Amino acid sequence: MNYWLMKSEPEAYSIADLQQQNETIWDGVRNYQARNFLRQMHEGDLAFFYHSSTNPPGIAGLMRVVKKDIVDPTQFEPESKYYDPKSSSESPRWQTVVVEFVEAFSNPILLSILKEEFSAEELMLVRQGNRLSVMPVPEAVALKILAMKTF
Repeated sequence: MNYWLMKSEPEAYSIADLQQQNETIWDGVRNYQARNFLRQMHEGDLAFFYHSSTNPPGIAGLMRVVKKDIVDPTQFEPESKYYDPKSSSESPRWQTVVVEFVEAFSNPILLSILKEEFSAEELMLVRQGNRLSVMPVPEAVALKILAMKTF
């Protein structure tokens, strides 16, 4: 099993939304490095749900990958802000995963705390200038984050 961190702005889609729906397609990723990380995911992998562009940002919960290698349908929808005219159904450029809710943390693990606990080499999230919406989390770091959560 691998561990990941996936960002979403809570106004667009939050851990509470995932909890209510139980599962969702993680669509709209339009960064090649993040897309490549999505392609590396396997069913059963765990991902930290990170609330970004909010005050304060932090890890709000946990989700599990339940389906991999899903073609992101928004790339074909001209009315979608994620539309990609260079993508075709014969050769889609954007793949993603389906995730399911595991748990919401009663208190988010704030970015400020993560910066105190982990170096930029340990956790990509705390690297200066990192804006990736999907990134791997090494197992040792993931286990330490899980130990930091409160119920």
